[in-house]
Amino acid sequence: MTGKRRAETMEANRARLITAARQAFAASGFAAASMDDLTAKAGLTRGALYHSFGSKEGLLAAVVAQVDGEMAARAQRAAAGAANAWDGLLAEATAYIEMALDPEIRRIVLLDGPAFLGDPSQWPSQNACLEVTKQAVGGLISEGIMKPVDIEAASRLLSAAAFDAALWVAASEKPHVALPKATHAFRIMAEGFLSAPPSHGA
Repeated sequence: MTGKRRAETMEANRARLITAARQAFAASGFAAASMDDLTAKAGLTRGALYHSFGSKEGLLAAVVAQVDGEMAARAQRAAAGAANAWDGLLAEATAYIEMALDPEIRRIVLLDGPAFLGDPSQWPSQNACLEVTKQAVGGLISEGIMKPVDIEAASRLLSAAAFDAALWVAASEKPHVALPKATHAFRIMAEGFLSAPPSHGA
C-alpha cells in the first residue's frame, strides 16, 4: 500500500469511527458507550480506534470538535441574516445558546465535553469561535459602536458567557424555561459594551 493510499485509508477509518462514536455518545453518553459496540458498528477494531485517536477521550475530542464546529457554522449563518454587525453578534450568541435544546449537542458538547475533556476554553473548536468573535468585536470597536475596550478581553467574556449560558440551559431540569432567561440576561450583559444605550423600541 502506498503512503498516499495508507493516509486515505486512515482518514476514512477516522471518519467512520467519528460517525459511529457520535451516534453512540448522543444515544448513551460518553461513559456508557461501549467501545466494542462502537468499533463493530464502524467495521473496525479497537486497535484502529487507538491508532487514530489514542484513547476513548481522544475520540470524544474529535467528535466534540466536529459538533462544535457545526454549531459555530449554524450560529454564523444566524448572524449573516442580521440587519447590522451588532445585531449579528447578538444573533450568533443567541443561536449558540439556543442549540443547548438539541439533544445531540446537549449530551456531547455541553454535558460530556466539559466533564471528560476539561476547560472548554482550551478546546481548538472554541478557540476558532473566539477568533471569529474577536474579528466582529474589533470591527464594532473601530466603528465606535462598542466602547474602546480590549478586544481579546471583551471577546473572551462574550464567548464564555454564551457558552456558560448554553451549559446552564443544557443542565437545567426545565431547559425551555431557562433558555429565554439566559438569552435575555446575555443581551443585557452584552449591551454594557455599547457606546450608546440601545433603542429597544426600534
